Amino acid sequence: MLIAFVLATLVLAVTPGPGVVYIVARTLAQGRAAGLASVAGVALGNLGNALGAAIGLAALFAVSSLAFTIVKYAGAAYLIYLGLKALRRPATAREPMRFEAPRLGRIFRDGVFVALLNPKTALFFAAFLPQFIDPAKSAASQGAMLGGIFVLVAAITDTAYVLAASLAGSALVGTRRGRVGGRYLTAATFIALGLFTAASGSRMTR
Repeated sequence: MLIAFVLATLVLAVTPGPGVVYIVARTLAQGRAAGLASVAGVALGNLGNALGAAIGLAALFAVSSLAFTIVKYAGAAYLIYLGLKALRRPATAREPMRFEAPRLGRIFRDGVFVALLNPKTALFFAAFLPQFIDPAKSAASQGAMLGGIFVLVAAITDTAYVLAASLAGSALVGTRRGRVGGRYLTAATFIALGLFTAASGSRMTR
């Protein structure tokens, strides 16, 4: 299950999405240091959401074993919904992002709050993490570990995007083929995770 989690995390982290676009835009507009500051801020905010989800799930599972099954199925349904949503054609070209002169402390702080105060991020962790948690063991420790792994992998891939963007420029994620391919890969991963949970029920391999 840990290997499956890492693979799913890697696929979701490496495919270009709104977070990657934001970080790349920061890099292109303000330089490599600004991009790396954004990566650090977003990672810290995401870690806060992951730990919050882990604590909340642990409290919920402690109340009732039935809650574990309910949350898993609800999470599976939400992941399938995210996959179907990703298949929808995205909006056409939007106004390019513009940023003021770089202040690394402010950029880091903005990244923290953008990630930490995004309810969709917390909801994603609450849906994603239970798919890989063994109910026979501590949900809090497992959730914290899995959340930390997810944030670490995402931070590594985001850093790679920053370094590549500083060299390759806007062509990095600007091609239509790259956007479409990333969209379908993300959709397939979400839907596969949801279907896997629906097929396996609440049973977890040890």
